[in-house]
Amino acid sequence: MNGVLLLDKSVGITSSAAVQRVRRLFRAQKAGHTGTLDPLATGLLPICFGEATKFSHILLDADKSYVATIRLGITTRTGDLEGEVTGRQEVRAGREEIEHVLKSFVGEIQQIPPMFSALKRDGQPLYKLARAGTDVPRAPRRIVVRKLELRAFTGDELVLFVTCSKGTYVRVLAEDLGHLLRCGACLAGLRREGVGNFRLEDGAVTLETLEYMTLAERDALLLAEDVLVSSLPRLDLDSPAALRVSQGQSVTHSAAATSGLARIYGPRGVFLGIAEVKEAGRIVPRRLIAKASATAAHRASIA
Repeated sequence: MNGVLLLDKSVGITSSAAVQRVRRLFRAQKAGHTGTLDPLATGLLPICFGEATKFSHILLDADKSYVATIRLGITTRTGDLEGEVTGRQEVRAGREEIEHVLKSFVGEIQQIPPMFSALKRDGQPLYKLARAGTDVPRAPRRIVVRKLELRAFTGDELVLFVTCSKGTYVRVLAEDLGHLLRCGACLAGLRREGVGNFRLEDGAVTLETLEYMTLAERDALLLAEDVLVSSLPRLDLDSPAALRVSQGQSVTHSAAATSGLARIYGPRGVFLGIAEVKEAGRIVPRRLIAKASATAAHRASIA
């Protein structure tokens, strides 16, 4: 079973648990997600089945978009409302000051990952160390915030739209914002609206909806594997070239002028996988789907 499902994850469930429930509903042997959402967060969680898991890294590296609700005047151990409250302060900031401070976060910035995260130190997840009361130094990491818009502001609560690079912790953005506003802040809610080229409105479904569907209805929701690499340039190969590529050999292609990754297809539009374009139009296969070999061999035999 191969394909991609756009799941609208509900609050209170981990991404791993959501994947396992979906895997059982589809009776799939192999499944994985394309970027963790905390239990507090809801929204878009693309899930890959079978051969599609070979290309999930494309979305892991893609930009993400969120709607974040931030509570001003409160700080917590975890950076969100699920953690123990560590401080309360009066909120004096107005809309004009908030919008001015938000501008300082747009662009390339350095962010220190939170202790309550899955990052590891000496093989131990940081969140386990944090639960034991241990705080260890964390090196700042480069992230990019491409868009940060104030959508609503009522009293002590902000609603922001965020588009950011991989590795961004919106909880830390909330905490840093609260620090600059001199009142403290934490994340009150988070909904992921986009991953790469995918959006919630592209047909994402909830677990509850899936559970009431038949297996055939669920299968009809699956997207083809190549949707994960739709942002890459496309190269179409003839039967002999498709066969060689499917066997792990390099070929040359007159249209392969730009170096970098490309999605490759055989005759009749059969998706083969992704390859790297080298000098002089040389195509080197990088990740291929298993069924492509058999299909390419069959096409070549009858050509």
